[in-house]
Amino acid sequence: MQHLVILEPEPWGLPLNETLLPQHLKRNGYTTHAVGKWHLGFFRKEYTPTYRGFDTHFGYWQGLQDYYEHTVHATYTPEFGYDMRRNMTVDWSAKGKYSTTLFTEEAVRLIKEHNTENPMFMYLAHLAPHTGNDDDPLQAPDEEIAKFAHIADPERRIYAAMVSMLDKSVGSVVSALRDRHMLENSIILFMSDNGAQTQGIHANHGSNYPFRGMKNSAWEGAMHCVAAIWSPLIKQPQRISNHLMHISDWLPTFFSAAGLNKTELPPMDGVDMWQSISEGTKGARTDLLYNIDDIYDYGALRQGDWKYVYGSVSKGKADSWYGSSGKNKEYSYDDKAVLSSQVGSALAGVITYEQIKEKNENLKNDADGATTNFTRKLLDTEIINFLRDSAEIKCPEINTEDMHESNMCNPMESPCLFNLKEDPCERVNLAAQRPIIVMNMEQALARLRKTALPIRNVPRDPNADPAKWNNTWTNWQDYEDVKKQKIFHNTLSPLAIGLISAACVAFVVVIIILITLSVKTSSLKKKTKKSFFDEPEPMEQVTMKISPKTQIFEDRELQARDSIRNAFRTVE
Repeated sequence: MQHLVILEPEPWGLPLNETLLPQHLKRNGYTTHAVGKWHLGFFRKEYTPTYRGFDTHFGYWQGLQDYYEHTVHATYTPEFGYDMRRNMTVDWSAKGKYSTTLFTEEAVRLIKEHNTENPMFMYLAHLAPHTGNDDDPLQAPDEEIAKFAHIADPERRIYAAMVSMLDKSVGSVVSALRDRHMLENSIILFMSDNGAQTQGIHANHGSNYPFRGMKNSAWEGAMHCVAAIWSPLIKQPQRISNHLMHISDWLPTFFSAAGLNKTELPPMDGVDMWQSISEGTKGARTDLLYNIDDIYDYGALRQGDWKYVYGSVSKGKADSWYGSSGKNKEYSYDDKAVLSSQVGSALAGVITYEQIKEKNENLKNDADGATTNFTRKLLDTEIINFLRDSAEIKCPEINTEDMHESNMCNPMESPCLFNLKEDPCERVNLAAQRPIIVMNMEQALARLRKTALPIRNVPRDPNADPAKWNNTWTNWQDYEDVKKQKIFHNTLSPLAIGLISAACVAFVVVIIILITLSVKTSSLKKKTKKSFFDEPEPMEQVTMKISPKTQIFEDRELQARDSIRNAFRTVE
């Protein structure tokens, strides 16, 4: 799936021989839920969430939808239809309700109804802040938009409201976990799957500043995504980790964090990063393959601090620096609002009770230290400012006019090499100065290319059109099979075909016998007056004439069966 996403009417999906995280967890006793976006295939039911390890799913199968109508317009073709499911059933009751609110309510309900004697895995994949359909891409409740009147750009204003609704959702989910006393033994991962699409198709006017590029490219603006993880299981919390990590690492990492047996996992690209996350040790990952796409003719590889890039997805249209810096005197970060938010309050409650336990345990040994020197500290303004400063990407000031021509990067002309530790914004191309590193990385890419699976994108299937399925996006190829089966049975069964064929041939044989007997009788009457039963020879002649008709019966039966098969092929 490394070339392009699954376009709406394409009949393919994540291969069924891939075992997903919820399938592994379900085998270990977890209750599993998916809420929101799927986008891993749905042309057959076997590719949908409840057949891929999830006990339940509420959401949509495609990659986006209208926030209120929950309709999906195909990206490059005219198909249009409704897409909101509760498990395998179309949920018409969701129409007219805001997606972010619906998914939040579902997640909170599942938490409230969960049997806490069993572990739970919830995959909450919000639509926000992705765009909806191109005719109305940015959508949020009016009352939320009004809160951001100070943002001059109207599209950025709506985008801010969409993010704000997402922020409220996180607060509601964390509060629900706290209410059920599940937060004390949870791991919460909040992450993005790609950089913002600042402009172009499905543009949401987000910003990847100060990184280069945007979504659907090999640049850091597309690939270097933000993530936050919280858990009382993390031994060294409240810090920034800059260790290299790939999304495939989450499966073995969660397995390790949950104390499950990693020997159950098959060989995979992902590596266990839990010790690095929890304790701050050096990460196990040193290399990262961004992509190898021989259709768009681009790719990128990282080894240590070095990144090698060649080619371009959109002929250079996504190769620059895009989006607002977010730095404006009118904008301010309200750390007090963060601390008093739903998430801030819930986490403060959990940490406070942990401190009480620690105080009681240490009180016997050190009465003074037991009241102040806690392992886990409450979040405060000072810590917030430290974390924000540590997380900020700072790129060196470079005057491109004074830059040597060999340090300019045009990946469509020749590969580029960057030191991301020194140059995270990918401004200075060092390929000419470091030819040995370039050669080694090209050789590494050649080895990786040999292991690449074939690109799975296929042409659109006209039968995917929702107009054929009550204006809904559905697992259409399952219903095509049903239609074929119905046509087969309703037309004629094999037994019926055999009986009808036999009856027809028998009728023809009888007619031939009667005609033959009639001809023989007439001939006998002319030649002699002998009785019909006195001479057996005519009967032998009749038998000889009947014998070839047996072959005619078989030939006609075969022809009839072939005709029926051809008819079925035409119907199919």
